[in-house]
Amino acid sequence: MRTKPRPLAGAALSLSALLALASCADDVATETAAAEAETVTFTWDRNTAAEEEEPQLEETTVEVPVDPEKIVVFDMASLDTIGALGGEVAGAPLDFVPEYLQDSLADDAFDAGTLYEADLVEIEAQQPDLIVIGGRSSALYDDLSEIAPTVDLGMRGSFTDTLERNTTFLGEVLGDEDEAAAAVAEIEAGIAEAQQVTAAAGTGLGLMVSGGRLSAMAPAGEDASGRGARGGLIYDTFGVEPVVEDIEAATHGEPVSFEFLLETDPDHLWVVDRDAATSAEGAQAAAQVLDNEIVQQTTAFQEDQVHYLDPTAWYVVFGGIETAQIMIDDVLQIAD
Repeated sequence: MRTKPRPLAGAALSLSALLALASCADDVATETAAAEAETVTFTWDRNTAAEEEEPQLEETTVEVPVDPEKIVVFDMASLDTIGALGGEVAGAPLDFVPEYLQDSLADDAFDAGTLYEADLVEIEAQQPDLIVIGGRSSALYDDLSEIAPTVDLGMRGSFTDTLERNTTFLGEVLGDEDEAAAAVAEIEAGIAEAQQVTAAAGTGLGLMVSGGRLSAMAPAGEDASGRGARGGLIYDTFGVEPVVEDIEAATHGEPVSFEFLLETDPDHLWVVDRDAATSAEGAQAAAQVLDNEIVQQTTAFQEDQVHYLDPTAWYVVFGGIETAQIMIDDVLQIAD
């Protein structure tokens, strides 16, 4: 009686089972690796102190999904960059989105609240995959992070460092690293060109006009984030030589008179119309405020070197790919 084939069949069956198990293990490993590859890690130092307290920084790390289906954005600079990289935003504080960034919104974008207060009920109902905050909206982190992965892309360090970091990160999130790298390179080249122009332009003074009053803008110094960084952009990023060595000390703060402009007599005035940026009703335009006999005696006025900067770009957004190009073009106007 021939009995040998049976053990061979059993061995073949066992081998098939082993191969199947090995294949399943490979599939699981591949799926696990793919899952790991489909997130991007973002780490920053988050201020956990109350507004009136001394800053208390806590390292915060968030895993962000790649190619998220729904993104909610409270930071206008990030809205700008997401749109510039071909993405779109599902929700934002719609009343605060500048006209030139409307194309970054989805056609059915929902209103997520304001820059300071989120509509938590609506956001949770929309089930976003990623929420981006920064600057004015940074205080919203605790509430929003309970709904979806939330990252703070506010300004930290220099303008260019922040722009590179955030654009690189968003490029990874959107799966378009090459376009992000190209955008950063183009902006850096534009800033370098602007710096070459300002280096030969003489002195300058950044000026904020609001409610008929003037405020001198100063280099950021140690205040390299938020309000200080925004006011110092014309000097710190674009290389304008301040008309006085220490503007803040010379002005005893920020408010200045028309006489201060004549006394310091900068070669160039770089003007931001804050009321235009915030759409203040009934406000007098900055050009009208500066059209007086005192200002007309300054070198900047007589040499036609009073430059009006895009108020939305410089005051509201001051970051992001498209906005950075607007700012570069504003500075390069003195080369015309």
